[in-house]
Amino acid sequence: MKNTILITKPSADYELVDSGEGEKLERYGPVLLARPDPQALWRKKLTKSEWEKADGRYERKGKGGEWHTKADFPKEWQIELADLRFFIRPTTFKHTGLFPEQVANWKWSADAIRGANREIKVLNLFAYTGGATLAAAKAGASVTHVDASKTAIEWARANAELSGLQDMPIRWMTEDVLVFLGREVKRGNFYDAIIMDPPAFGHGPKDELWKIEEDFLTLMKLCSEVLSENPLFILVSGYASGYSPIAFANNFESIRTRFGGTIESGELTIEESKGERLLPAGIFARWHA
Repeated sequence: MKNTILITKPSADYELVDSGEGEKLERYGPVLLARPDPQALWRKKLTKSEWEKADGRYERKGKGGEWHTKADFPKEWQIELADLRFFIRPTTFKHTGLFPEQVANWKWSADAIRGANREIKVLNLFAYTGGATLAAAKAGASVTHVDASKTAIEWARANAELSGLQDMPIRWMTEDVLVFLGREVKRGNFYDAIIMDPPAFGHGPKDELWKIEEDFLTLMKLCSEVLSENPLFILVSGYASGYSPIAFANNFESIRTRFGGTIESGELTIEESKGERLLPAGIFARWHA
């Protein structure tokens, strides 16, 4: 099993400007944001005055938090990342609607789809605002995009239109992932590739409860049951789940036994634009035929 560090480097519309002391300073297009990040367990490099240039700063309060912004702070704006376009909308949960650390996974999956030289059906679970969906669709796959949040689905569809992919074969499903998978098993629907980014905790549209420590093995079992006879890849990533990437990768041993192929796992990171430090941003594991 290969252990890898995937790195998102600075680009025209996104960069990690600085990090440290439990925070990260990022530029999304023309907008500078400061947000909490518990992984930044080191000293900041930039001065306090440089950090104060942030257009928006997220402050935790109790179980939630709030944004402190400048007077002309936009509610949403557009950026380009990895040849795709996205709406950025800072949320009350500190997120922006985009996880730049996933860029390497998008490229990997797109390369696999193009290299297959056949029609590929992709299932994207916990698909959020659609980065992986758009990358797969642009590479030529038909994609089923599943998320429990109607707001996230609408956001993903807006991103698809913004990226000029609104007419691609994407099926948008607002459903609980485990419920959806159970139905797909009964329907006899199969997929050549599966992408998933399960949260540590969450709720379905009908208040179904998701806990990764209780439900992940069921998720993996159902995913194995909807794999086609000639699968291409499975990719799983996670943030704040508390697990090692090896824990994810070990679930692919039975897939490799059935179909051969290779397993790879490691960390997702973002490189600071003015240094060589990497900010840990999650884990991943992937199997490829």
